[in-house]
Amino acid sequence: MLARISFRQLLLCSFLLIILLLGTASLRGLQTLERLIKENRAGANQAMQLSNDLQLLAERSVAMQRAARQYLVLDEVSFRQRYEEARHDAEAAQQRLQAALPHSQALREWPSHIATIASQMADMGMPQSERELALTETFNALDALDNSIGEQIRIELDTRHRAMLNELEAGRAQLSWQVLAACALAILLAVIFGLWLSRPLKRLEAAIMALGQHKLADSIDIHGPADVKRLGLRLDWLRLRLGELEADKARFLRHVSHELKTPLAALREGVALLSDEVAGPMSEQQQEIAHILRQNTLALQTQIEDLLRFNAATFEARRLSLIPTELTGLIQKVIDTQRLQWQARQLKVDLQGEPLTLDVDNEKLATSLGNLLSNAIRFSPEGGNIRFRLKRRLGHIAIEISDQGPGIAPQDRARVFEPFYQGQRQMPGARRGSGIGLSIVQEYIAAHGGQIALLPAEVGCRFRIELPYAQD
Repeated sequence: MLARISFRQLLLCSFLLIILLLGTASLRGLQTLERLIKENRAGANQAMQLSNDLQLLAERSVAMQRAARQYLVLDEVSFRQRYEEARHDAEAAQQRLQAALPHSQALREWPSHIATIASQMADMGMPQSERELALTETFNALDALDNSIGEQIRIELDTRHRAMLNELEAGRAQLSWQVLAACALAILLAVIFGLWLSRPLKRLEAAIMALGQHKLADSIDIHGPADVKRLGLRLDWLRLRLGELEADKARFLRHVSHELKTPLAALREGVALLSDEVAGPMSEQQQEIAHILRQNTLALQTQIEDLLRFNAATFEARRLSLIPTELTGLIQKVIDTQRLQWQARQLKVDLQGEPLTLDVDNEKLATSLGNLLSNAIRFSPEGGNIRFRLKRRLGHIAIEISDQGPGIAPQDRARVFEPFYQGQRQMPGARRGSGIGLSIVQEYIAAHGGQIALLPAEVGCRFRIELPYAQD
């Protein structure tokens, strides 16, 4: 299934899944918030209604008491009607309050007091003074009952308010946990998808690094999304093509070497026979021609060997065998290897630097340092000084070598690392070099991920090699 889905589709699906998760959490949060708002609004409306009904009950009770007393004193029908209207409003408010507080004992007792007042007002056989006294006592009891109802209403409203606050706090906590859980799960999914999708890319990176390091033996097999797998197949095809090209290159060099060396050897042998006058005596002019032929055949052979050596060095630069190496010891070994050469010219070779260990290819780094030292010996005046400096800097290790020779001409500095390029300043009487020594040094140092540079110097040459160094 995964092999038929592209990397873009997988990435889009992962984004959609994370968005869906966060969207679901947001919708649930909105629903919770909307529910709490509705409950809060309903609670506020109910509290307002209870307060209004409580106020209406108190006002109508006072109006009932006033109308009843006026009716007893004046015996007018209008006061009786006022009493009935006030009683009707008070009973309606009491019924609404009792519906909101069904367990209130005071609200259940309130209708009996109203019935008592009605019977006392209708009892014409009772003396006037006794009726007034009875009504006063009943209304006083009704006032106390109204006060009790008011206190119960206030307690109920306070209880509901606290319950609403607790519910709001619980909703807030639940919403917070939902958001935190959704964010944590989204981050976890993002990390999982990131690691899952990055594994094929890391394998691709490792495969490309292996190709860059000329490791062509192992096949490239990338599992993952369809487009990444196709890219892995293309890289494996590239690996095979690189292997074929390297084989063709090696085969070509072998053929060229054989095809050039065989006639060149015959030519050198023929020139030697002519110089030895095997075919008969030669005139002085003929001997001069034979000498020119001998010199040019030797020069041609040297150039062919240099060409083959440079190509071999370029090929081998891609194959590194890295081992932990103590650099001061390696430099000292290079110096000791060429001791006879620099002692013959009465030179002094100095090495300064702290002991440093780095993963390098011993043979290739020694070859690079040896080429630089050989050039320094060749161009240094007798009795001169050659200095090696080993320094640790931020992110790299620097190896500097300087001499007291004629230096490199300004017009040659830009091309000094080009293959087969020879500078204008040469030692008098010395054979010209091949022009590949510094090119090989550059190839080997670049293979280590470093660089070599020609630095300005007041006297002679000053080269610096910089190798990457990750300090613990």
